[in-house]
Amino acid sequence: MNNKKSKIVTHIFTPLRDFFKDSRAGGILLICCTALSLILSNINATSDWYLGLWKIEFTIPVNWLHFPESSLLFINDVLMTFFFFLVGMEIKRELTIGELASVKKSLLPVLAALGGMICPAIIFSLFNGNTPYAKGWGIPMATDIAFSLGILSLLGDKVPVQLKIFLAALAIIDDLGAIITIAVFYTASFNMVYFGLALVLILGLVFINKVNIKSMSLYLLIGVLLWYCLFNSGIHATIAGVIMAFAMPLDQIARVEHKLFHPVNFFIMPLFALANTGIVLPNSFQNIYTSTISFGVIAGLVIGKPLGIFLFSFLAVKSKVASLPSNSKWSQLFGIGLLGGIGFTMSIFTASLSYADVQLLVIAKVAIIVASVTSSVIGFMYLNAFRQKGSLSNEPVHEFSSSVENFENFPPEISQIVPQ
Repeated sequence: MNNKKSKIVTHIFTPLRDFFKDSRAGGILLICCTALSLILSNINATSDWYLGLWKIEFTIPVNWLHFPESSLLFINDVLMTFFFFLVGMEIKRELTIGELASVKKSLLPVLAALGGMICPAIIFSLFNGNTPYAKGWGIPMATDIAFSLGILSLLGDKVPVQLKIFLAALAIIDDLGAIITIAVFYTASFNMVYFGLALVLILGLVFINKVNIKSMSLYLLIGVLLWYCLFNSGIHATIAGVIMAFAMPLDQIARVEHKLFHPVNFFIMPLFALANTGIVLPNSFQNIYTSTISFGVIAGLVIGKPLGIFLFSFLAVKSKVASLPSNSKWSQLFGIGLLGGIGFTMSIFTASLSYADVQLLVIAKVAIIVASVTSSVIGFMYLNAFRQKGSLSNEPVHEFSSSVENFENFPPEISQIVPQ
């Protein structure tokens, strides 16, 4: 009997454990959830039930408190804050003691993200500048950090970790840029009172960090209040996760990451993919293929993103304002730029603010999906081709080599944003 149980554990639980340790597990899970979501959304027998699942409304017992009122908003505004918190902590460590610690290396993802926002917006405007659809210029500006890192993780440890850090930094700056764009150009209501309170709380976080207070309970309390104020100010609340990450004491980051790593990568992110890719595809794609909205979105993401990222990076390095990530080449950075064309959720969110007309919104959403899938496939194939030639990683790269001696107790599974 014991032997039978042992065989069950060996054949079922051990492979599952190995899967969750595998470098590609997060990316595979994200892609599977996206495919499942699209299928369930477009099958008559399951469509209404599945789409209704993300529209379930919550009843808040206290009327004057304003919280996310549906399951979709709860995932996007509450749970995704933890994802940005986790990624933000990784970026902070890199900026202070790791790959991005030098000014030149930290400037590169900032300038690359700037190029990755400007070029797609210009390309979209070339197609739609003199049309009623011009307001959608912000749609192709954003890189979906979750999906881009998920696709990159499929390449495993053959991709230099410096490129993963560069993509993570670029994508998070890109998302912050998209959030600012939405706040300035797309937000209908902006509450100055809550925004002012948020600024006070941010100053509070800076103060307790400067005076070296280590109480996690205090950081958590201020973080919750900050999230609430940002949410009610009209600014995308997930930015609270990034602010909290940068306010965290450096020597506390490893412990917090250890607790968040698996819940974020194997629960929050798959749930995020399921909730945000539930899109009903139209019966006819004729209007989509001939719409200038589609041309602008697809060209902006597939062409504008890599062009802007590469061009601004090239100019920054050649002018000696910034420097390339360690152990990386221009060909590899261009591949990262291709993955930057994965727009998905932030692009879809911007589209929903750009077009009130349902038909225009469907056109924009389908174009975003087409562009994101195209960028995923091209980017993966491009980087994989270099990997097979041995040009992506000629020797093993030890992540955080400049700082690992300062953090000897880092658990191995949190040494990166996505597992290698």
